[in-house]
Amino acid sequence: MTSALEESVWRLMHEALDLYHDSPPATDQLRHHLSRFDEPLRIAIAGPWQAGKSTLVNAIVGEEVAPIEVPDAEQVFTWYQDGPEPHATAYPAGVELPVARTANGLRVDIRRWQPAPVNDLVVTWPSRALRNATIVDTPALPESGDKVLRDADAVLYLTRDGRGTDLEWLEAAQDGTVARAAPVNVILVLSRADEIGGGRIDALLAAKQLARKHHRDHHVGSLCLAVVALGGLLALAGRVLSDRDFSALSTLARTPRPELEPYLLTTDRFTGEDFPAQVDVETRVDLLDRLGIFGVRLATTLIRTGTGTDTRAGLAAELVRRSGLSELREAVGRCFVDRADALKARSALTALESVLRAEPRPGSEKLLADLEHTLTNAHDFRELRLVAALQGHRIKFGAELEAEARRLVGEGGTAPAARLGVDPRTNPGQLWELATDALTRWQEQTEDPLLSLEQRRAAGVVVRSCEGILHTLSS
Repeated sequence: MTSALEESVWRLMHEALDLYHDSPPATDQLRHHLSRFDEPLRIAIAGPWQAGKSTLVNAIVGEEVAPIEVPDAEQVFTWYQDGPEPHATAYPAGVELPVARTANGLRVDIRRWQPAPVNDLVVTWPSRALRNATIVDTPALPESGDKVLRDADAVLYLTRDGRGTDLEWLEAAQDGTVARAAPVNVILVLSRADEIGGGRIDALLAAKQLARKHHRDHHVGSLCLAVVALGGLLALAGRVLSDRDFSALSTLARTPRPELEPYLLTTDRFTGEDFPAQVDVETRVDLLDRLGIFGVRLATTLIRTGTGTDTRAGLAAELVRRSGLSELREAVGRCFVDRADALKARSALTALESVLRAEPRPGSEKLLADLEHTLTNAHDFRELRLVAALQGHRIKFGAELEAEARRLVGEGGTAPAARLGVDPRTNPGQLWELATDALTRWQEQTEDPLLSLEQRRAAGVVVRSCEGILHTLSS
């Protein structure tokens, strides 16, 4: 976070604490959000029922830790955070719970919290993937929507096709002064990419083309920072593929193709008794659970024809690569992790706005005006607004200038090299020269009489980003 934004948010939050000193609910909420500045970013995985949320949690963590088996607790939010030892805590009671692995994830011994109500489970799990962010596995939308928006700094929104009610939820997520001023903290994930086109072998390619089409759509582009296609089962399989899985897949791959292919068309045929390969029914069912029928077809094809996929490690890496998980990680890194401080500031200001509107009193109008001033003038939020405006085609430049503007304001990452579109190993002298050239070019845009006022203002945001790059390089 820039020091100016940090100072502004802290000042506003502490002024609000003074104003609401006699309101425990308000002060609890404000202190909670202040404490979150020192915590990892909170990324919620949200979406409708059976969108693949738990599968994505497992693929990110690299182990099957979701879903948590919690009978009669449909609305429990599960928080996964890094820690030295596995354990779980139930809130609001704060009860420590035993954790055990199961074939379908983890089992938490709920007897220790019953009959106390539980809204959240915090699961500590040792994982490098959780060091920069806490992942939240959420109940199905729309019932969980308000809590997702209230408790998460950023959202991976899972959908089959990115249409209809999915867009309605994304539009609703922009309700409020803060949400409109810093409008995009969402990545849209086409999470069942392997099912597109009836699960054809080219389904993932078709899904990636659909993701690019969605991202170019002015409406969708204004609601999210990126659109990524993901074969969730394939990603998870690549992360946890066992020697037993690979052995069974290798046996399938050695079966003559004309004999095997008819049995890879449906799950019923694949698990039937009359099967041409020496792989028992139980193992075939396990493969379906792990990979799905599309994944089985792809894996056997890769083993049979690929180079470097004749080992478990090689096949696992190729499954991850093809699944889209690497693209999703990269998008999370540049859209969320690189902007973690700005996103946490956004969450704090959202909480502050909620308090001020829920409990108006003398002094709250002034704080609301100061909040709006911070939103208007914080460069982090100006960049986010400009990214959304460029993606939504509300502001247009020529193709070359527009591509440069999107880079410079951090759409592809906030490090100087990423903003300048060069190799991260580029030496500082070259980076300085490139940034200086960009600054001059965009200063000229701010003074171009042929551009509209809106375009010149957008160019001014890019100028400020160029100045920020030079400041970073000089420090």
